[in-house]
Amino acid sequence: MNIKLLKHEAPCRRRLKKYGPMHVDALFFGNKDIILELDDKTVSQVRHIASLPGVVGPVCVMPDAHSGYGFPIGGVGAFDEKQGVISAGGVGFDISCGVRTLTTGLTRQDLISCDAKLADELFKRIPSGIGKGGVIILEGDIMDEMLLGGASWAVSAGMGVPEDLGRIEGNGRNNFADPAQVSIEAKQRMLNQLGSLGSGNHYLEVQYVEDIYDTSKAAAFGIAIDDVVVSIHCGSRGLGHQIAREYLPKMAESALEFGIKLPHRDIACAPINSELGQNYLGAMGAGINCALANRQAITHHVRSCFESVLPQANLRLLYDVSHNTCQREEYTVNGKKKYLWVHRKGATRALGPGHPELPREFKKYGQPVIIGGSMGTASYILAGTKESADISFSSCCHGAGRVMSRAQARKKFKGNKIQKELGRRGIIIRTDSFKGIAEEAPHAYKDVDMIIESTQNAGITEKVARLRPILCIKG
Repeated sequence: MNIKLLKHEAPCRRRLKKYGPMHVDALFFGNKDIILELDDKTVSQVRHIASLPGVVGPVCVMPDAHSGYGFPIGGVGAFDEKQGVISAGGVGFDISCGVRTLTTGLTRQDLISCDAKLADELFKRIPSGIGKGGVIILEGDIMDEMLLGGASWAVSAGMGVPEDLGRIEGNGRNNFADPAQVSIEAKQRMLNQLGSLGSGNHYLEVQYVEDIYDTSKAAAFGIAIDDVVVSIHCGSRGLGHQIAREYLPKMAESALEFGIKLPHRDIACAPINSELGQNYLGAMGAGINCALANRQAITHHVRSCFESVLPQANLRLLYDVSHNTCQREEYTVNGKKKYLWVHRKGATRALGPGHPELPREFKKYGQPVIIGGSMGTASYILAGTKESADISFSSCCHGAGRVMSRAQARKKFKGNKIQKELGRRGIIIRTDSFKGIAEEAPHAYKDVDMIIESTQNAGITEKVARLRPILCIKG
């Protein structure tokens, strides 16, 4: 990217002033090296967001950003509740893909003699890979109950404990879900998928806490040096993908009817208050609940695995965050409070201290923000800042961000070699797909440490802890 187009306004924050069809500015987060690496397609997609009806600025571009379908991955766009639009491309195909982290009450020493056994047990019990499903069959009314109830439904079905729900966005349930707006084909694709990881960049990782940066926040979050934690990264599986496949062309075909001139077909959208916009909102809400229920079901399986291998473990949910969503949130715009619909495509909500949606135990410290790295690199636990509401609509990055497409990674890396290399470093990998390992090779991603430093220097998060992998289950 031509960095001369951007005005440096604060550490790791540069502004692109609106020009041409843009209605609002765009704000890019990252150090100089990160900004320079952004390609023209990503910048073009950012400008497209800034040109949509009812957009409220600035459009935010996270340091892990790269081009995607319609919106860039790492893009945040907020829209006025009355005049704005909702975009299926602005949410993405894997609706509510997200990550949750569990504390275990164990230390790294406790796993030394049984890490391989634990890896085998997790790999055996938790389905992973393309099309791999589980034993839970969502037939008839049960499917709609899950799509309405999310993690709350899963807990009521015996897959968790009530205290889990307070550690999930929206207490584990999206309240604008409407299963009637989800097609039979989408539901069919989820029939036996609940409790499965899927493929791509999804994973289950057992990690240990390598560094603590803020002792008071870490204590509030229940973590200390050498503690073992479990992170689960997955989404709404084929159901979310099918929702996007069906609504994107509907939105593109209806654009002219709504008087919307699309800068690109991929950024298809509809007025939030239109029938189509509301139908998509109901389907997307159901997709969010599907992802929340899926992560809750996997958590139930993980707890069972630990009970059989390490019965002294006590797995408690630290927090669950979603990416790829659109949420109704209140912000101050031009001195007035108003509700906006905030799209986060490959970005994470990062609420600051005192926010009313935070559980009581986190109100003083800000929301725990879970940032996954790649196999063999670090992951992070951050905390949201009060300033992020004004800077980035309470948003931050969601991971390291790709620098290489999956096709490029497959050509460059061999999955079996990566597995052996990580094994020599003490990281156990279990997978059915060497192709999947190659696609997710550590070098296919940006430097996660640099990404996290950028979010902290920009003032939208604060570092709490750094995690290192012990074992990883990959699709």
